[in-house]
Amino acid sequence: MTTQTSTQEMACRTPRQRWSPLQLLLVTWRNLVTIVRTPEALLPPIAISVFFLIIYDSTLGKASGFIPNIGSNSYLGFILPLSIVSSSLSGAGVAAQNLVRDIESGYFDKLLLTPISRATLLFAPILAGAFILGMQASIVVGIGLLLGLQPATGFPGLLVVIGLAILLGTGFAGFTVSAALGSGSAAATQGASFIFFPLTFLAPTFVPIDLLDGWLKSAAQINPITYVLEAMRGLINQGWDGVALWQGVLACLLLAGAMYALAVFALRVRTRRT
Repeated sequence: MTTQTSTQEMACRTPRQRWSPLQLLLVTWRNLVTIVRTPEALLPPIAISVFFLIIYDSTLGKASGFIPNIGSNSYLGFILPLSIVSSSLSGAGVAAQNLVRDIESGYFDKLLLTPISRATLLFAPILAGAFILGMQASIVVGIGLLLGLQPATGFPGLLVVIGLAILLGTGFAGFTVSAALGSGSAAATQGASFIFFPLTFLAPTFVPIDLLDGWLKSAAQINPITYVLEAMRGLINQGWDGVALWQGVLACLLLAGAMYALAVFALRVRTRRT
């Protein structure tokens, strides 16, 4: 009888627990504590988003008088959602980096030997990332208010804007988590977090979608980020628009569903080869 047993064989013998909220809460809290202890990973996405918000508002702020369909607010209200989405994209990989460290140190394999739910191992880093994304979006919105933003829907509308940022960011987090599970590499996971950045420029980034033309307009119409930007801009500049809001929520949910399915597949592949 051999003295060494493979991780896969031991994992098969380990009894599985059903998913429980307490289990998810504890693992999510652990991820949050780890993230907070590495502020160098949190500050750059916020700083970059705030920097571009100030630059765009300073250079293009007076263009609002020449651009139709922006609404009653200034160009600041039009460009602010772009900074929020950029922050969500940049911050989505923060929680996945914790997962990579657990994989590289072997701690993740030890977790697989415990009776912990696989869903908890998958969704805990995503939920931790959602909390961080909400914090980042709140900071960007706060900077916008300091710059003179006057949202058409008031404080409730800003809460919905932050909620949309969290929904969109968790979809991106699902993708980075799947990259972490698939590669087990910090560099590959960091690189995966930038794959979605081109989508922000295949959208009505600086002008309304009606002013786009040709292939760029066609690409923007199938880009989920477009509908999130339109929903946020409607809340800030125009008022409550149920159609735009539900389109934005649906785009976030479809993206998140696809990315979560990819993360589940990546987890199954990793557990089979360990």
